[in-house]
Amino acid sequence: MYQRLKPYEGRPAATAGTGKDPVNAPMIRHWCEAMGDTHPAYTGPGAVAPPTMLQVWTMGGLSGHTGPTGRSGAYDELLALLDGAGCTSVVATDCEQEYVRDLRPGDTVTFDAVIESVSARKTTRLGTGYFVTTRTDVRAGGHLVGTHRFRILKYAPARPRVTHKRPRPVINRDNAGFWDGVAAHRLLIQRCTGCGTLRFPWLPGCDTCGSGAWDTVVASGEGTVYSYVVMHHPPFPAFDPPYAVALVELAEGVRMISNITGVPYDEVRIGMPVRLEFLRVDEELELPVFRGGGAR
Repeated sequence: MYQRLKPYEGRPAATAGTGKDPVNAPMIRHWCEAMGDTHPAYTGPGAVAPPTMLQVWTMGGLSGHTGPTGRSGAYDELLALLDGAGCTSVVATDCEQEYVRDLRPGDTVTFDAVIESVSARKTTRLGTGYFVTTRTDVRAGGHLVGTHRFRILKYAPARPRVTHKRPRPVINRDNAGFWDGVAAHRLLIQRCTGCGTLRFPWLPGCDTCGSGAWDTVVASGEGTVYSYVVMHHPPFPAFDPPYAVALVELAEGVRMISNITGVPYDEVRIGMPVRLEFLRVDEELELPVFRGGGAR
């Protein structure tokens, strides 16, 4: 199979692509708000786009690219070969970006993509398959502004191990104190003793001032739904979809991901008040979750 895939290396994945929209201030603003990035370089006169938005300007949205801007026939053939070999599942594994110059509002982005590499057959915990890497060269005004490498794994899913328990949290020396707090029905937030910044999830050092010294504060348990998704797929025996998973903003200002309980999944809303509670999942595991509506 690898001998059939290898010749696709170097063939185009997309040719003469054009971004659907010029680089623009509203998209930059939305990105910065979502990422919590308040750097002044991205606002006001002379603003530039954050470098990590490089891929944003090449994306086709839900409707995708059409015509000559769309995916190449060679890339479609490669994916069809992998599908025919049973590698019908796909997961994005990583990306690498290189930046040549800043993009500014008004720049029109063009791009070309090439199938840079196809790996030999690999066995992973997800299953057996092949890593496919594409490289996209992004230009503005005909000049290279950056390169985006994107790697996927096309694989045949491994047969899952039968289990009906929730996945166990990974507990290590950096977060053991958090789980000790959960066991005592306390939601502990780290606080840097150097600058006073609260942080969650737990980290070995402060990403504001770099100090490694910290203590904890006990969260009040009050919060609001900052964002959420409703999980329908994939099914997992320990869960009963559909169910809501939310990014909860605590009263203290930090955010954490957890389940929403006490209200139907389709009644969860952004801004909904929630209240901390501890859910006994099984004889070994208890988790902090949030009851919708702020009810105790």
